[in-house]
Amino acid sequence: MQEMLTLREVLSVLSKSSPYAVSTDRAETLSLGLDEVKKYLYIKTDIEHDFYKELSSLSSGERKIIFLCGSSGDGKSEILTKFCHEFSARVDFHLDATHSFKPNDTAIQTLDKVFQAFNQANKPLVVGINIGMLGNYANEGGDQEVVDSINSFLENGMCPDNHTYINFEDYPKFSLGDEGHSSLFAKQLLQRITAKDNNIIRQYFDKEVLATQTDQILCSNYALLSINEVQDVVIDLLFKVRLIKDQFLTARALLDFIFHLIAGPSFLQNNLFDHCDNELVSKISEFDPANLRSKLIDDFVLSRSLKLPDTNFEKFKSDIQELGIIKEQTPQSYLRLFYLMRNSDFSNDYHKKFKDDFNEELINNYSTIWHLHSMYDATSDKKIKIKAFYKDLAIAAIHKYNNRNAPNLNKGEFFICERNGYQLAAHIDLKVDIKSIENFAEPHMKMVSQFNMFFKIGSETEAKGIPANINLLNLMKRIVDGYRPNKHDKNTVVILDEIVEMITNVACQSNTLYIMNKNQKIQITNVDNEDYEVSGL
Repeated sequence: MQEMLTLREVLSVLSKSSPYAVSTDRAETLSLGLDEVKKYLYIKTDIEHDFYKELSSLSSGERKIIFLCGSSGDGKSEILTKFCHEFSARVDFHLDATHSFKPNDTAIQTLDKVFQAFNQANKPLVVGINIGMLGNYANEGGDQEVVDSINSFLENGMCPDNHTYINFEDYPKFSLGDEGHSSLFAKQLLQRITAKDNNIIRQYFDKEVLATQTDQILCSNYALLSINEVQDVVIDLLFKVRLIKDQFLTARALLDFIFHLIAGPSFLQNNLFDHCDNELVSKISEFDPANLRSKLIDDFVLSRSLKLPDTNFEKFKSDIQELGIIKEQTPQSYLRLFYLMRNSDFSNDYHKKFKDDFNEELINNYSTIWHLHSMYDATSDKKIKIKAFYKDLAIAAIHKYNNRNAPNLNKGEFFICERNGYQLAAHIDLKVDIKSIENFAEPHMKMVSQFNMFFKIGSETEAKGIPANINLLNLMKRIVDGYRPNKHDKNTVVILDEIVEMITNVACQSNTLYIMNKNQKIQITNVDNEDYEVSGL
């Protein structure tokens, strides 16, 4: 007998509370209909391709261990359960390194037994393991060969020939290309859920729309998320929280997030920004466009609150009923909708008048600077742009931050310390280290959440580079504009403090020092390591 499932029940496969959230090696079928939906939603990834390639190369008697490692919820169990039956005749599988065989055994003790069995057998071994558990086994594990291998992998990415680590962190969910940022996995998933043709889920949506008691909000959210440009805005927000909030995107978190957007308590634009216990929404809510302030936005909120006539808005509001948004919304909810649809052609395009107010200038600037560092090719155009970034922003911000307690210092002069009312400063030649950027640049660099800045301080170079992220870029811009960092900026200011310490170490060896007291400035110059010239007395 065919199951009578509703659209909400079908979408529940996406929820983290669903039994389908974690794949297990089970024989029983929970639901034929939901099993079919889960199978339809499966997307083959690059890491699965590489894992299968490594698995296929194993021979039955090979003495080799493959570690499939990453974070909880990233999809290890999906890949492992897919292949364990196919390869179980010639490969042993330990699907989850956090589990134990006996109630009284710890996960570490269980791993000891797994590795002991491997040493006594003639079959290769595959272990699914979280990065955290890798570290735990390196500290507490009993198999010294494996312990040494894990330590080598965690410290420098190296491992012995008979061990292979396939790490989800090497397959980031976001990429930065010449045309901007993207997330192939997130986009493919959204497209699969909302596809117009050959889509099991849409068949249930079509039935729901025609039902006698239609779940109106659910259908509206599904219809809105089916718009390609809306999907891209959602991905923009996910990328934003990855950069600014350092929020990793796992497969399980993304699925649960999409379920909340469609099946949450309100319309999609509110499910996206109303704070709740969803881990991604809790971060995205901090970027609520309804909290933005501009004349246009403020005028809209005021006019809606006063119910002033607006023919163009009434036309737009009437037309969005085809998306199922029938009920009157708050001004804040409409602004969120404008934000989501800002790149979509719809009705009289009333929503597009707010597009400039929603401009993501910070992310666009970060993308430009990231490309300049990660794909530097020494062309004259890129050399001019990267020098301008360091001169006008990075070095200008460092100079203002370093000299925040000595604002009268000139360009190139850096504050060192203050003793008994006297300030000590030095002249330092701080500039970009183009050569190091060129040597370090990696085409199509995977780490999109940061890049490395390189400075030359006097004759000294910082070969390792200074890690920089979007928060540092934003702080530098604000400092140049006159902002003074406070305790709320401590996680980002620590990077500036590191640069200041480097400058101070070099400044202390400078041949020219300045001693300042109120309006007096004395210059002391070491002429030939024996004689000193003093001026300004």
